[in-house]
Amino acid sequence: MNCENLGNPSMDKKQQLKHTGNKPKEQSAMEKKKNDKSKSIHDILPLELIHRILLRVPIRHLARLRCVSKMWCSLISDRDFAEFHFHHSPAATNACFFIENPTMAYLVYLDDNYASQKEVRPPFKKKPPYDFAVLGSCRGFILLDRHPHFLMVWNPLTGFSKRISYSHIVPCRKYRDYFRLTYSARLHGFGYDASQDDYLLLVAWSDCGGRYHLDCFSLRTNSWINLDVALPKPLGVFDSFSCGLFLNGAIHWLPFSLTADRDAILIFDVKERTFSRISGPKQPVMSACSYPRLALLGGCLALYYSNKDNCNTNIWVMKEYKVHSSWTLYQIPYKFFRPLCLSSNGDIIGRGYTSDYKVGYFIYNVREDLLKHFKNLRCPLPIHQADTMYTESLLPLLSDIKDKDNKKKEENCM
Repeated sequence: MNCENLGNPSMDKKQQLKHTGNKPKEQSAMEKKKNDKSKSIHDILPLELIHRILLRVPIRHLARLRCVSKMWCSLISDRDFAEFHFHHSPAATNACFFIENPTMAYLVYLDDNYASQKEVRPPFKKKPPYDFAVLGSCRGFILLDRHPHFLMVWNPLTGFSKRISYSHIVPCRKYRDYFRLTYSARLHGFGYDASQDDYLLLVAWSDCGGRYHLDCFSLRTNSWINLDVALPKPLGVFDSFSCGLFLNGAIHWLPFSLTADRDAILIFDVKERTFSRISGPKQPVMSACSYPRLALLGGCLALYYSNKDNCNTNIWVMKEYKVHSSWTLYQIPYKFFRPLCLSSNGDIIGRGYTSDYKVGYFIYNVREDLLKHFKNLRCPLPIHQADTMYTESLLPLLSDIKDKDNKKKEENCM
């Protein structure tokens, strides 16, 4: 027998007693750890704090966080939370949406030092024809026009879509087979009436007799109505691809050719159902303007155009809505530059191409007069029309809520 393996009997008893005495303590520590592990995040953090944390999460990540728990799913799916996040979250996500081909579209996310993109498929069950267009966006919904004679309201984040026919306009036209909203309507717009919680599609068109009509589709009532509203005269000629810009409860349009600054911008108030006009910035040489257009920059109305005389892009921003003296000029040292949004630092992010034919997305530092090129991002040509700026949201349409309620009723009845 190896003596080294023999222990001291008295020592063994002491150690045994010592170990026996520690067992209750070890068990209580293990039970405590087990109890801590069994606690959920809701037991550790109050619901109000979770709510405030989720408000700071970019909306595209929130969609995935609904899988964390039933409580999170209920909170994130709540309409009031979605509304509050859309208006007040510091993590609001702006993306450039564009169609690359009939079956593939892209969302390009742009900010100061971070840029990314993802593929999305248009909401068409069958392979769409080549002739469909992007008309605009409002509160997280994109408006598409597709042959023959119908529109599609679509939220790329939630996947919800709704088809809207405008065939009632077509029989009044002589060339009905060639009628498209983008080419044939005098005006079209997409906006939201907060007083009625209703999304509206507005179409101004003329019949075979040359008479003008103003029709409005309400997504709340799911019906077209003819508005007894006099169209402004002269109406002017507007860009056929411009759906108008929705801002402060109104849709805004700019004439295709800007010949004067006074009353240049046409406005339709979606609540009051009335037209009005506001003046653009005073421009000394109107002939130097090339294809003026409107944009939204940081929640402000902006008017931009290429200046033929100095090869700049002039961007006028209305810092205070409907205050004419608040128009402020920014000059981008490139002829073809389309402003898309503002970065979190207040710099202008846009798309276009430079004098050395670099095509892509750029960020212009207005304080230091510097232009930075975002690389490795898909980008349509600057003249490409099948695109729009889009603010992501989880906001539902009323019809979407009704569909969910009906499904719940059906499940309860089963």
